[in-house]
Amino acid sequence: MASPDNAEETAEVENAYRDLLHVLEKAETASLMNGEFDQSAAILTVHAGAGGVDAQDWARMLTRMYLRWAEREGFKAEMVENSPAEEGGIHSAAMIISGRFAFGWLSSERGVHRLVRLSPFDAAHRRHTSFAKVDVVPELSDEVALDIRPEDLKVDTYRSQGAGGQHVNKTESAIRITHIPTGVVVACQNERSQHQNREVAMRMLRSRLYAMQREQRQSTLDSVRGENREAAWANQIRNYVLQPYTMVKDRRTSQECTNVQAVLDGDVSQFMTAWLEERARLGCEPQNIN
Repeated sequence: MASPDNAEETAEVENAYRDLLHVLEKAETASLMNGEFDQSAAILTVHAGAGGVDAQDWARMLTRMYLRWAEREGFKAEMVENSPAEEGGIHSAAMIISGRFAFGWLSSERGVHRLVRLSPFDAAHRRHTSFAKVDVVPELSDEVALDIRPEDLKVDTYRSQGAGGQHVNKTESAIRITHIPTGVVVACQNERSQHQNREVAMRMLRSRLYAMQREQRQSTLDSVRGENREAAWANQIRNYVLQPYTMVKDRRTSQECTNVQAVLDGDVSQFMTAWLEERARLGCEPQNIN
């Protein structure tokens, strides 16, 4: 029979071995991230879609999932905008996730996410389907040139709606910037001063506009090739099913997991890794296959 000291040493060795495996797995996955901005920080936004209050609650759940994922993987996550819904959940949220390869990991999450569950907002407790859309763009460095004319911007100030203390909620420190030519809207309410919020919002706007330019160029190339890679709103990338069975399944890679709660608690890397491996195999972003 092993002594308590030996048992403790064995547990320490096993924990160290698991930690080493995790480091090696992350290093192997990092080798798949060779895109232009894969090593950049990421700006991730979540928007409630079809499904009413359930969709707003689903957007809140997804926001929490990515915050928990960032914590698990050692990334810094900064909430910069949170728009609560009237009855529950959120209309939208935005966060900046910093750390090496943050965008490389999160680039797989862009698209529509579908939830099927027994609705806690339905008195009859019927099964409901709801959608939320996730957008991810790399945070640009100052070295990337992008011309934004001041006359093309509409700037609004308002009081922050979420948590943040009395100072944040009593002053119009939150900033919303609309880029008039494209209709792109960004907002920041996390910082204490209007000036700080404006700086963060402008960083987000630059990243969104640059990503839009790249997408437009890609769309032009695809049309010349006779392809259409644009994902429709109903063409979800991943299903999260809580009823009548439990399953999370990615439609692009067929990666699946029956422990839905673990995924919602931040265990998302398995789906990201599968997407990166498929991208490397295909030489392009994998599309829905079923």
